[in-house]
Amino acid sequence: MYDTTVRPTLSALFMGFFTVGICGFGGVLPWARWMMVERRRWLTGAEFTDLMGLCQFLPGPNVINISVALGARYHGALGSVVAFCGLMAAPIVIIIVLAIVYDRFHEVPWVRDGFIGLAATASGLVLSMALKMAAPLWGRPVAIVVALATFGAIVGPRWSLLTVLAVMAPISVLIAWRGRL
Repeated sequence: MYDTTVRPTLSALFMGFFTVGICGFGGVLPWARWMMVERRRWLTGAEFTDLMGLCQFLPGPNVINISVALGARYHGALGSVVAFCGLMAAPIVIIIVLAIVYDRFHEVPWVRDGFIGLAATASGLVLSMALKMAAPLWGRPVAIVVALATFGAIVGPRWSLLTVLAVMAPISVLIAWRGRL
């Protein structure tokens, strides 16, 4: 991927996350990764995966945590606020407009079908992002086994996220500490 990253300005942080908020409505994380790694090169693919792992442990939506962490990385608290506001500005307006449209026209078949299509598109974006995030694991068989075991624990017996984290986090940290992950 890229060996170097670019330091964004405050306006670039706002506009980058504003674009994510507009383009990624319903599936923001794939757009956030694309914008930060592939388009603007603020992070490498590996750095994004590491940041995403950290942000999954924090309370709240992952992409908001990423915006706050990335803003802080480059511009401290002000960068966090700017990135967060950029991310949230468009979706707040969009969700209010969509709620009004849905409330008024939810019985119209093409409106109902349109909302079903939005859900399907968002699911596809999430799957696409998951595959991109898994790319750094190829060639690391122990990491793949840990990822598959984690996925299996959630999907198979349907353990809660807290249970899976309580079991898998210490295991993966131990394996990484021993240098095998």
